[in-house]
Amino acid sequence: MPATRILVVDDEMIVCESCKRILEEEGYEVEMALSGKEAFEKMRESPFDIVITDLKMPGIDGMEVLRTIRKEYPHTIVIMITGFSTVETAVEAMKLGAFDYIPKPFTPDEVLVVVSKAVEQKSLLLENIYLRQELQEKYGFGNIVGKSKKMQEIYRIITKVAPTDSTVLIYGQSGTGKELIARAIHFNSPRREKPFVPVDCAVLSENLLESELFGHIRGSFTGAVSTKPGLFEVADGGTLFLDEIGNISLAIQAKLLRVLQEREFLPVGGTKPKKVDIRLIAATNKDLEKMIKEGTFREDLYYRLNIVPIFVPPLKERQEDIPLLAMHFLKKYSEQMGKKIKGFTPEAMGKLLRYSWPGNVRELENLIERTVVMTDEEMIREEHLILPGQPEREGMSRKIPETSEELKELKKQLREKAVEEIERAFVLNALERNQWNVTKAAEDVGMLRPNFQALMRKYNLRVREET
Repeated sequence: MPATRILVVDDEMIVCESCKRILEEEGYEVEMALSGKEAFEKMRESPFDIVITDLKMPGIDGMEVLRTIRKEYPHTIVIMITGFSTVETAVEAMKLGAFDYIPKPFTPDEVLVVVSKAVEQKSLLLENIYLRQELQEKYGFGNIVGKSKKMQEIYRIITKVAPTDSTVLIYGQSGTGKELIARAIHFNSPRREKPFVPVDCAVLSENLLESELFGHIRGSFTGAVSTKPGLFEVADGGTLFLDEIGNISLAIQAKLLRVLQEREFLPVGGTKPKKVDIRLIAATNKDLEKMIKEGTFREDLYYRLNIVPIFVPPLKERQEDIPLLAMHFLKKYSEQMGKKIKGFTPEAMGKLLRYSWPGNVRELENLIERTVVMTDEEMIREEHLILPGQPEREGMSRKIPETSEELKELKKQLREKAVEEIERAFVLNALERNQWNVTKAAEDVGMLRPNFQALMRKYNLRVREET
């Protein structure tokens, strides 16, 4: 790891040399500048991690050095050197973005303690920058795969709507990638530095959802042992994503409408509204216009949400994207698992294209991940792809048994394979009927949730959004 680069700026050579000696003994790379002008020249030649500058200097003083660095080199940390009479000014400098100050006269330990803290802060800053870049890469357009006309239209809408604060309503079946599109909008917007907070409205009861969204005051209900901020408050400045918004009650709908109209909300048990600055993105797999006619969804809320609609097509309607998605997931999981799988045989790709994909992109990703786990060859062949409801006995030897033991073993394999196909289709069908809500799916089929989840793990079926 390269040494931390530090620039010491002071019109007194003795101060510069003193700081240089103290810091170089600890392994830091140090340069000196005897004026603000010289400091800017050195900064233009090569950036520094930390600048230690005197506050009082002729010509360009420390405050101007600080302002310029904060504007032109925002990732450089600034430490002020100040005499006793200018401590108040140094504190003011900290309000403008200086990390800390060192009072004159100083000891070597005082300099090293402040610089050590600044190095730690710089490390955290770089880590945050890296994480933001990772998020930007993960949720940028590059991870939304598709060349079909319908996907091209979605790219166009994201490009138009991301820079704005307009409310977006995403329509699509479970597994089509609604949350990924919401994240792409957020991470390509001016709010990208603030939180993206997803909420699955389908998994919480009305009371829990109200508390989760708006927070509650201590003692407002049984179990409210402390005041808790809601997700609207957590998302302040950023984006709140309400998934499966068609599942929320009329009472919650009324509260949500107030937030959109007034930009404020009232915590459960509270008496004083709280202001909030959020961008709202919602998603649903239901027909909200039909729900309005049935009286289960508010028309005024619908029009508040449906400012910019995005319709995500099911995978069976964007068949030309299947090869792209399959290769995308193959590359992703091959790299994760350290395997060198190059691609699919024509027969294997044909099998993927013939399947109807009721679980959409999520099901395709699950299949490819499972196939990569189980395959050690360079190419994915047709028999490697185990799909529900298909008569082939993938992976089975087609050689006719020559002994009774071989026959017995083959029959055992075929029975196990048949059970696995039916079992996987059973789990997938239950999840699809219940919009991939695990709790509801388990109740629907009469199983305990842990047992149902065990079957999901067995067949590598995971609840997530991907496209």
